[in-house]
Amino acid sequence: MFLPKYPDSPTPPPAHTHTVADQMPARRPALQISIGTGAVTAVLVGGVVLTALLAAVAVTAISVAVAAVVLRSLLRDQHRR
Repeated sequence: MFLPKYPDSPTPPPAHTHTVADQMPARRPALQISIGTGAVTAVLVGGVVLTALLAAVAVTAISVAVAAVVLRSLLRDQHRR
């Protein structure tokens, strides 16, 4: 049922006879972009600086949140007295 059915006499593949007119026109080479080591270094340093700033913002946000929880707890205890 799921077996493939092969033709009785397969036809041979067509012969490729290319002439000069059939060939594709010559392609121009792509422009080569040269990136200097200074540019790569600048991108890497920029990435490190941005990552450090993001980490500093995250640490600051966590410390502010902890301080807010502690202050709220202290103020709530003071209001109960």
